[in-house]
Amino acid sequence: MKRIYNFSAGPATLPVEVLAQAATGIQEFQNRGMGVIEMSHRTPEIEGLTSESISLIRTLADIPDDYEILFLQGGASLQFAMVPMNLLQPGEIADYVTTGVWSEKALHEAMLLHPAVREVFSGKDSQFAELPDLEKITTHSGAKYLHITSNNTIYGTQFPDYPKSLPLPIVADMSSDIFCRPLNIHSFQLIYAGAQKNLGPSGLTLVILHKELLRKKRTDLPTMLRYDVHAANQSMYNTPPVFGIFILNLVLKWLQDRGGLQGMELINKEKAKLIYDAIDGSGFYIGHAAKKSRSLMNVTWNLRDKKLEREFLEGAKERDLDGLKGHRLVGGFRASLYNAMPIEGCRELNSYLMDFEKRYG
Repeated sequence: MKRIYNFSAGPATLPVEVLAQAATGIQEFQNRGMGVIEMSHRTPEIEGLTSESISLIRTLADIPDDYEILFLQGGASLQFAMVPMNLLQPGEIADYVTTGVWSEKALHEAMLLHPAVREVFSGKDSQFAELPDLEKITTHSGAKYLHITSNNTIYGTQFPDYPKSLPLPIVADMSSDIFCRPLNIHSFQLIYAGAQKNLGPSGLTLVILHKELLRKKRTDLPTMLRYDVHAANQSMYNTPPVFGIFILNLVLKWLQDRGGLQGMELINKEKAKLIYDAIDGSGFYIGHAAKKSRSLMNVTWNLRDKKLEREFLEGAKERDLDGLKGHRLVGGFRASLYNAMPIEGCRELNSYLMDFEKRYG
């Protein structure tokens, strides 16, 4: 089978090696005579798979024992509600930084539950092209956490680093850049991420939270929406997303084989540089994100002559470069360079960008 280079923003490309292993595991898992997606989550094999995946996460991201690791469902969108539900008591407040569509949705959901939640920064004036310095944001007295979105798929921005300490704890939606580089978990009280960009298939959500939060449990919430319940049941209060955990497990091992998160960061920087160099070395393309806020995961740009957009996409498909159409809010183009995008795909896109400019520039 011929593989194309899939630059889609998500669900995203997965490592070919992982897909091959998954195909085998779907048919038969650990010599049980049945596939992994047919097995009860109460079997020793699936319980072992879950435990091993948690151990791999702790090792890869250096997550200490005072943080809980949960495998949930509902995507990051459900976390927009679960975070304020679990972290705020009635009448308490939190501060939100809005740097794009998804952070605005997180703010909206939080305000439905806690109207006193406040927006302390909005990137609308810059068309979400530039991110703030978190250390310079004025937070509110009494706020319980500061919510951020680490990477913005639509606008192509990413926080380059995070403060080691702020007046209040950070909660982060890391759906589109988790494990693309080393993670200092001590900068965060809670992080969450949908799996479908860097971890595996859609349907699995990873949540990593400080155990102190579990001691402040709210018993007035629906049972399925309580972090403490999922933690007490090892993410098996109900049937977990077994297939997603299985693929996650394979992806984590794939990351280990590539030097862990430190090795992945070096590869990701090299991949992103290939695309940004092609954009910056030309007057033909216009990058959307401010240089200091550029993402390693999502590169966004426009053509100076928008009439050529159709020709660009058609030419890209002829070279097996797919998923490059930009989000309707930004237009133009977007290349998503998640961990599993091979560097060969970025080299091919770099070549195509330069060839297209020579032809039409």
